Amino acid sequence: MNGVITAIAVVKFAILLLGGGITYIAFKAYRRTGEKSLRLLGIGFGVITLGALLTGVANQFFSVSLAHGVLINSVFVALGLAVIMYSLRIQK
Repeated sequence: MNGVITAIAVVKFAILLLGGGITYIAFKAYRRTGEKSLRLLGIGFGVITLGALLTGVANQFFSVSLAHGVLINSVFVALGLAVIMYSLRIQK
């Protein structure tokens, strides 16, 4: 079980780095162009990244069960994807 916990921590860290990078790039592009869709894209990826961070912290430090962590993470992913989908649908 210790190996699984370590693997989860490593993957959550990778999600934090990658999601944070995508969020940063999207916001940087938004500042450069002023495109509302890029701002929403950054928010969507930020929500997904925040969910991964919060559930990882909750699982490691606050003894939240793995099942509850997966549920909470899934809610954040669904919300983030909904924002991303909306960002791709809006027109200038």
